[in-house]
Amino acid sequence: QVRIVESGGGLVQPGGSLRLSCAASGSVSSFVGMGWYRQAPGKQRELVAEITSGSSTNYEDSVKGRFTISRDNAKNTVYLQMNNLKPEDTAVYYCNAVSRRGEVYYSYWGQGTQVTVSS
Repeated sequence: QVRIVESGGGLVQPGGSLRLSCAASGSVSSFVGMGWYRQAPGKQRELVAEITSGSSTNYEDSVKGRFTISRDNAKNTVYLQMNNLKPEDTAVYYCNAVSRRGEVYYSYWGQGTQVTVSS
């Protein structure tokens, strides 16, 4: 069993910064990919940023240049540094971790952490 625990959400003013953390633990020792998704009210969940075990990254267009994803493979932890936050970044942010066993991939999700950008 895998446990995904997120932290770091909160209320911030436009232009401010937050850092999200996500720790994965349990029966899987490593993850081929980890990432952050978000879901705003009335919208579908969307990918924000992802990072492979080899540190290749991918970002949603609207966060490029503002958000930075990083990971500590030894700790199975992924971070999302969010700068210059905008009201449209308001959403529940979910951490995702993907493991691989042979040709089968397994996806694990956290419970989500609320990020609210408002003055």
